[in-house]
Amino acid sequence: MPQTDTALRPLTLYPAIDLKDGACVRLRRGEMDDATVYSDDPAAQARAWCDAGFKWLHAVDLNGAFSGKSVNTPAVRAILENTTVPMQLGGGLRDIQAIASWLEAGITRVILGSVAVKNPELVREACRLFPGQIVAGIDARSGFVATEGWAEVSEMQARDLALRMQDAGTSAIIFTEISRDGMLEGLDLEQTVELANTVSIPVIASGGVGSVGHLAALREAAAQAPGIEGVIVGRALYDGRVSPQEALRVLGSC
Repeated sequence: MPQTDTALRPLTLYPAIDLKDGACVRLRRGEMDDATVYSDDPAAQARAWCDAGFKWLHAVDLNGAFSGKSVNTPAVRAILENTTVPMQLGGGLRDIQAIASWLEAGITRVILGSVAVKNPELVREACRLFPGQIVAGIDARSGFVATEGWAEVSEMQARDLALRMQDAGTSAIIFTEISRDGMLEGLDLEQTVELANTVSIPVIASGGVGSVGHLAALREAAAQAPGIEGVIVGRALYDGRVSPQEALRVLGSC
């Protein structure tokens, strides 16, 4: 079992609740046609993660990411009604009205992804209206930003977008290397560390956690990159490869 240095800084674990057609699923490399359904009751799954000791929830409306508007609204509302921990939500939030609506409904932080590339002024305005509640989701394939539910890859590098989002006023960045997402082969620590050392706002790592060892490696990497604040874990938790108790212990957040 991996050993952790108690002097290392604790990191937050965000269990992923990816919503497709009202169910909790996990994708491989962001492919909607390659989805595994883990629960048809997102609210019950969210309660289970809370009971396991997680202090945050990370939810993404996958259908919304492709359609450009919230689709899994009933599932998200059910989660809000059945849990008390803070939750961040992304997927299809493309205008101020949608952002405001979810924050008023009880979402703690809204994640803006595609609009960060396509409408940076909207991000800036959202940060002005809702300080501390806007997070930039930066999803990349080999360092280049992907949008529209990862279906399109831009010519913008993740590092450049991160700096723009910091200037816009976002409170944190979620960085995902798509090629690793759902593959259980480990995080892209090199890119994550580089990004965290480039910006002055917190960075949340995502994409590829498949073992407790991967979490231990991230926590050790965070010693060289103080900006790393936490990590999103999905498939490894659902598959039982990583137990909540072990994960929290290794990250120092229990």
